[in-house]
Amino acid sequence: MDGTGHSPQEVLPESDLTPSLDELYRHHAAAMHRVAVAVVRDQSLAEDVVQESLIKAWRAIDDFRGESSLKTWLLRITHNTAVSLLRKLRDVSMDPTSMPETPTESIGQQRLDDKAFMDDFQRALFELDDLSRSIITLREIEEMSYERIAVVVGVSEAVVKTRLYRGRRQLQASLSDWANV
Repeated sequence: MDGTGHSPQEVLPESDLTPSLDELYRHHAAAMHRVAVAVVRDQSLAEDVVQESLIKAWRAIDDFRGESSLKTWLLRITHNTAVSLLRKLRDVSMDPTSMPETPTESIGQQRLDDKAFMDDFQRALFELDDLSRSIITLREIEEMSYERIAVVVGVSEAVVKTRLYRGRRQLQASLSDWANV
C-alpha cells in the first residue's frame, strides 16, 4: 500500500508506475468513451474527447496522487474534457441538441436487441439533463459507487443519489409504453 488506500497495482495497470499511452487506452478507453458519449451525445465527438483526455492524463500522470483509483481519475478528466468541449461548441453558437444521436455500442452487460426499444431508450436518456445522464451512465453502465460518481462529476453523494432517483423516474415515465411488452 502507498498510504492512500490504493496499492500501486490497483492504481496503475500492470504495476507500472508510468503507464504508456497505449496501456491507458487498452485498460480504460471503453469506460472513458461511454462517459464521453453520455455527455456529448455524439460518437465521433466522444472519440475526440477520449483521445484528448488520454493525452491530458498521460501528460499529467506524474501529478496523479492515488487518492482515488486511476479509473476514477481518468473518468473525471474525461467528464471535464467533454463538458469543456460542449461549452466551446455552445460558444460558437452550435446547438448541441442538433447533434446527431447515434446509439452507443454497449449498454452494460444486457443486450438490447429490439431496435425500437433501443431508439426509445436512447431518446429518453438524452432528454435527461447532462448531469443526470452522466450519473445514470456511470451508475448503471459503469456500475460505479455513489462515492466514485460524486468524484467523477464533482458533486456531493446526496446530489448523485437525488439525480439518479429522479433520472430513473423520468426514464421509467418515458418508457412506460414498454412496461407491458
